[in-house]
Amino acid sequence: MARAMSEEKKQRMLHEDIRTLIPAMAVPTIVAQLITTIYNLVDTYFVSTLGTNATAAVGVNASLERAITLIGSLIGAGACSYISRLLGAKREEDAHRVLSTSFFTGIGLGVVLLVLGKMLIEPMVYFLGATPECAEYSMQYANYVLYAAPFMVGSFILNMCLRSEGSATFSMIGIGFGGILNCFLDPLFIYKFQLGVAGASMATAISKFISFCILLWPYIRKKSSVQIAIQKFRYVAEDVKSVLSIGSTSFFRSAGAVVCSTLINRIGGSYSTSALAALSISNRVMEFPFAIILGFGQGYQPVVGFNWGAKSWDRVKKSLDFALKVSVIGGLVIGLLLIIFANPVVHIFNKQADSEVLSIGVYCIRFQSALLFAHAINSIINMFYAGIGKAKWALLMSTARQGYLFIPLVFILPPLFGTYGVASVQATADLVSLAISIPLMLKAYKMIREAAESD
Repeated sequence: MARAMSEEKKQRMLHEDIRTLIPAMAVPTIVAQLITTIYNLVDTYFVSTLGTNATAAVGVNASLERAITLIGSLIGAGACSYISRLLGAKREEDAHRVLSTSFFTGIGLGVVLLVLGKMLIEPMVYFLGATPECAEYSMQYANYVLYAAPFMVGSFILNMCLRSEGSATFSMIGIGFGGILNCFLDPLFIYKFQLGVAGASMATAISKFISFCILLWPYIRKKSSVQIAIQKFRYVAEDVKSVLSIGSTSFFRSAGAVVCSTLINRIGGSYSTSALAALSISNRVMEFPFAIILGFGQGYQPVVGFNWGAKSWDRVKKSLDFALKVSVIGGLVIGLLLIIFANPVVHIFNKQADSEVLSIGVYCIRFQSALLFAHAINSIINMFYAGIGKAKWALLMSTARQGYLFIPLVFILPPLFGTYGVASVQATADLVSLAISIPLMLKAYKMIREAAESD
């Protein structure tokens, strides 16, 4: 049965119309991303009823959650790309070994993160940008999230690898159910059990564990195309090199997000806790369009990777054409809607009617929304190079907007424009990133053309 399912998925990757295949792969991923984002917004909403300091703590712990998934992004993104190419090249046994080794390695590293985080919890939250006013809330939230660290890392790897074999729908179910569950657990733990911020953290930890169990289920039942088994755990030099070379692009992108969000938290918090709360709200809101763009790109990546491995150059080009067109149009439409509705959106999370929170939050959302089309181009070009295994160019692209372009801007704009300079950094980085992504886009088309001519 699993063998038949595997063959059916391969045929889809090689022969189904690109205009239906990529949406079919992307929609479940987008839905899963959106459910997670909605859960984050709901989490922020309920915590915001506890005050501005509690809202600020959510922003601090968003950096912690990103830090936990760093290991998952390093291993999961690399394994996803490599497994897609292995399946395209009909190397199924190698794919089993890569997934098994990646999964158990990720779980082990998650345990290490749990232990270190619990030992250093107070200096950790201050490092991530907590102010003295919100530090206690930040530690309460971090306390239980850390217990979920191994499952968060494992879920990231399983989620990515399910998509690599074409099981995007099951991936959506696993991630999505945990997000929906958290929406119900939040008010129960925060209000009914009167646990406050600690209750929100407990709800998050439980939801992450449930998602992990659902994502692991097809592997336990052997219903997946690629198998996980402890006896297949083995480090092979070729595997490690391939996984880490591509995984490093996702790792550095995620690490850049952690560093940048930490810098933003620390600089924003140096002005006021209200500024930190405004940035927390705007960042949570902007996760919504970012999730759509990222989900679409992640649905596209295994398609381009599989067809590159199968040397189906015409489909590689068609998939890139389609992905760029759809993501840019989507970025423009969603950006316009957010620009129009930014004010009422921030009002929802500004329970204390803090004028500074409202002003900075609306500005940040509108500026980033205006540059969503640039974010879309940057994302697709990054996914293209990651999908075909070109680590150098993927790394160059993935570390641009939240790395070597972002960091100089975070030290230039705030001294010039104060809190509005802090709120302008990410959108400005998206705009400047086009100077990297457009030449790489032209290079991508040249690579496809040369590969087709030499084959």
